[in-house]
Formats: sequence, C-alpha cells, structure tokens
Amino acid sequence: MERIFRFITNLVDSFRLNHEKEEFSIISENIDSGVVFKGTNLWILVFAIFICSLGLNVNSTAVVIGAMLVSPLMGPIIGLGFGLATSDISLLKKALYNYLFAGVVALLASTLYFALTPMHVAQTEMLSRISPNIYDVFIAFFGGLAGIVAIASKMKGNVIPGVAIATALMPPLCTAGYGLATLQWSFFFGAFYLFFINTVFISLATLLTSRILKFPQKSLLDEKVSKRTNRVIWSITIITIIPSIYFGYTMVQQDRYLQKANRFVKSDLAIHPTKNSYLLDHEIDASEKVIKLIYGGANISKQEIKNLEKKLPIFELQKSTLDIQIGFGNKEEDEINPLAAELLSKERQIEMIEEQLSVKTELLDSIQDIRTLSQNVFRELSVQYPAVSSLSMQPSIEYNDTTTRNIWMINIKLDSLIETQDKLRIKAWLKERVQNKNIYIQYRVKFQPPIERIMNLFNQ
Repeated sequence: MERIFRFITNLVDSFRLNHEKEEFSIISENIDSGVVFKGTNLWILVFAIFICSLGLNVNSTAVVIGAMLVSPLMGPIIGLGFGLATSDISLLKKALYNYLFAGVVALLASTLYFALTPMHVAQTEMLSRISPNIYDVFIAFFGGLAGIVAIASKMKGNVIPGVAIATALMPPLCTAGYGLATLQWSFFFGAFYLFFINTVFISLATLLTSRILKFPQKSLLDEKVSKRTNRVIWSITIITIIPSIYFGYTMVQQDRYLQKANRFVKSDLAIHPTKNSYLLDHEIDASEKVIKLIYGGANISKQEIKNLEKKLPIFELQKSTLDIQIGFGNKEEDEINPLAAELLSKERQIEMIEEQLSVKTELLDSIQDIRTLSQNVFRELSVQYPAVSSLSMQPSIEYNDTTTRNIWMINIKLDSLIETQDKLRIKAWLKERVQNKNIYIQYRVKFQPPIERIMNLFNQ
C-alpha cells in the first residue's frame, strides 16, 4: 500500500511546475518586451506578412510555416491574457494597443501585396483558413497553454516556435487581406474569424494558466470590477465559441456524408449502372448533398437513373441528388451536346468494327474446329475401315418450301468397295460423332483397271 501511495505521489509530483517555474519578474519582463511593436519587431512583422502572403499565393506550405516562425504576433496576445490574470492594467492597455496596431499593419501589408500580385487564384493553403470550427478552438487553447507554460518555465526549449506554427496566426490575417484586396468578403470574414478565435483562446489559456500558477497581482481590483471583468471575458469566450461549434458540427456531418457517398460511388451499383456503361469520374458536394457521376459507354435512360436513385437509401443518402453526366453519350438522345454526339458516333463505329471482328473470329474458330474434327474422324474411320483413303466433311443448311435444317455433307473416298452393312455402321457412327442425325454421305471408289479388279476379287 505504501508503494502505491509513493508511486501516486511521485506521479503527481512529475506534473508539478513549481520547481521549474521562472522568477515572476523575469516572466513579466519577457512578456512585456514581446508586446511592443516598433523598430525591429515592426519590420519583422511586415517582412513576415509579405513572406506569408507569397507562400499563400504560390501555395507553398514550407514558406507559410517559415512566415509563422518569423512572426512576432504571439507577443501581444499572450500579453492580453497575462495582463488580465495579474491585473496589470498598463500591460493590458499596451498589449491591446499593439495587438490592434499589429493587426492593422498586417492587414494593410497583405492587402497591398494581393492588390499588386498578378495571381489572384485562391490556393488550398488559403482555402483551409476560411472555414474555422471547434477544432481550431482546441488548437488555439492548447497552443496557448503550451506557450504560457514554456514562458513561465526555466526550460523553454523550442515550444514558442511550435506554438506559432500550430496556432497559425499569420496565415488567417494574410487571407483576410486577400479577401479585402479581391473584395471576396467570405474570405475576409472567415479568415478574420479564425484569427479572432486564436486571439481569444490563446489569451484565455494564458489567463487560466497564470491564475493556476498563482502569479502575484500588480493591483487589487474592486470585487465588482473583478466580477464585471470575468463576465466580459466569459461573454467574449462564449460568443466566439458558438459559431465554431456550429461549423464544427457541420464539418463532422459533411465528413460522415462523404464517407457514405464514397461507399455508394465505389459500389457496383454506381460503377456499372447498366451493362455497357462504366464510371469515369465523380464529384461529391457534401454541403449541397449532390453526387455527380460521369459515365462512359452506352446511354443511360431516365428510367435507369430513377432506378439508381432508388438505391440511395441503402447507403443512407435519402436526401441526396444524383447528377448524371455521360462522357461518350448522354441521358437521352435529345440531350446530347455536339462534342458528346461526335464521341458517341466514334464509339458506335468502334462497336460495329468490334462486332464484325468478333463474327470473323468466330468464323475462323469454327473453321478450325471443323478441320480438327474432320482430321480426327478420318483417322478413327481409316483405322476401322482400311479401304477409306480420304474424307471431307462440311456443315451446311438444307432448305425446302416450309423449313430449313442443319445438315452435314460428308464425302468418303474408298480404295475398294465396302459392304452395305459397313456403310450403315459408318453412318450411325458419324451421326454420333457430329451430334447430328441429318447427314448425307457420298462414297467414291477409286478407279481400278479391270485386271486389278479381277485380282482383288481373286485375293478376296
């Protein structure tokens, strides 16, 4: 029992920060020095903004990460939370002023860049910053915790650069500048909301950690003022987090929809809706619940599309819309566009050639089969009847006034005459051999001089 108690005590001590905590005066001085934006800090901020804007413009993740490492934007945000936690009004005012000043400078610099650059296409690095959700809240909060713990510790390591990368303060501001420069307000508000989330929750994490570490208060606030301040802080926090919860829920729902839609697209029902059609490509719009399927091959009728739509509930896609497009045809003949019509014509020509080739191949195969059969029949027959010197056989069709029937024409050449009973046996045997009772046999006896015939009769 004592060992268990000692183990638990050691485990709890492992998480304590007091024995590694930096002197409060040093912590306060470090935070205070990182808050101010003038001289070197201001120029570094401007350069970081241009680096990040270039990275977003050319869609380079490495350049964007480099800009986040260079950026000094974390300073005033941590200063806001630290000033609130320690009731340091002067630090709070300084941090707030510099935060707003840095934000305006960053927006102006990024707007100027995107107004001048010839490339205005929103790349994936930019698009990922315009739809913040609850997961961004968690990233900012835990990043803020890591940041203030590192600042408050004697063992800082490389935590602050890592926090700067994880919380990504610079890219949202630059994306907001892109939105202003191109007058795309969805980009501006989406990216600025992400920047505001990072600000609020990094500051909140700094505030809570500073109070847990029991940093000394610079001034004693009135109880009413303290309560009012706490209400304001939590009100801002709640107002900030509510939209992110909604966006996070939407993202989760869209992810689930994508999983269901992908299962449907990969199923045989979607890959081959008809015998002669096949799936070329697909697009899934999770927000609008539209599944676009692009097919090649034969046309797909409206009835076949309806049958495909009826299968959607199997994959829990009841409210989805199917958008069927044909790569080499279309849903109906009257809906074919000129390019699709040309491609369809080419495909039909190819199909006709393939059909002709298939017929000729079958014909060649049948000829080869007849040759093989004739050869085997001759060998077997000549063993039983040495008088048989050659044989030819061919399937044919017999026509009359009312019907037609398949027959076999067989020509047997003999070196000498054979008895009638042998001819009957040969005919019965051949019927079984060719699996057809309708056979016609013509016998031809090799010409023999009279003297040879007499000699043969004499020998017999």
